[in-house]
Amino acid sequence: MAKLKEVRVGSENQVGLSDCVVRGGILPERASELNRSVHIRGNVVVEGGAYAWALEIDDGPVEFANAVYTSNELHVKNTASKQIVFRKAVACSGTVSAFVMDGRVLFGADVNATTIRLKNCFVGGSLYGSEIELENCVVLGGAFASKSLSAANAMIGTFHAPQVDLAGINYLLYPTAFSVEPIMVMPNTELYCLALADLGALFKRSEQSSESGKVRMDLDADAQRTVLVEDDGSRILVNSYSVATRVLASDLVNPERLENHFLLSAGALGTQLQKTYVLSGSGGQKSNELTIENISTFLFDVIDGKVEIPDLDSHVSFEELKEKFG
Repeated sequence: MAKLKEVRVGSENQVGLSDCVVRGGILPERASELNRSVHIRGNVVVEGGAYAWALEIDDGPVEFANAVYTSNELHVKNTASKQIVFRKAVACSGTVSAFVMDGRVLFGADVNATTIRLKNCFVGGSLYGSEIELENCVVLGGAFASKSLSAANAMIGTFHAPQVDLAGINYLLYPTAFSVEPIMVMPNTELYCLALADLGALFKRSEQSSESGKVRMDLDADAQRTVLVEDDGSRILVNSYSVATRVLASDLVNPERLENHFLLSAGALGTQLQKTYVLSGSGGQKSNELTIENISTFLFDVIDGKVEIPDLDSHVSFEELKEKFG
């Protein structure tokens, strides 16, 4: 990284930044600056909050240490190859687009926009939008779309949308997800639940629990039509997709031993943590630090098949249930 210089952002209609640190943020001081656009060419750190009519990023490395809001568009060019990090929340009245081919964009908190298009992105929080498109992405929270959600080769905590389209191999971090219309799937599409995978052991490179693994979800057998009643008496019909009723394994396998909750919480809390944690193995070995950079690299390795998670039998016998709940 080149030596950075400190700059002061003036009142120009368009601000161009390269090889610099912005100490005080990029915030309007007068009404005329509400229409100001920001163009980042690369090698930039913005330590304060940022506002722009439109924000365009050519390439990294780029880091925003505080919240970012754009009135019209936040666009990361698809040719960006170096890492771009938004440590805190990102919001936009229009479109957030980070459809990068070879690089990686890390969002440490929630992303809220009318349209969200992400490829090769990590999101430590949740996505809120009207239309959401994900390809080869990790979202630790939920993807909540008011119109449509499209996901291909993605890992998502959970999701809810009127229309959901899935393609490739996808993963849920939690046992249940929802759609209004039945999920539309492309040929050879698979959906797995990782709620009982031993992610903690895999992250610290120790032996996985023999009772852990991923559960393949059957979008027909695991679907249930549910009627939700609003306070005003109106009814909403939704489809819920869950392995909870079929596996009942959250009590058969001790989730606390898997350390998944701590791992995912560390990725979701990001800069809110006052210190950096590690996971310790039974033999005293320690994992990499639980930073969003390390957690995202690990979870992308799961998506790419570099980290293998065994299949967990999705059926629990009556004898096992009787022994557990007797």
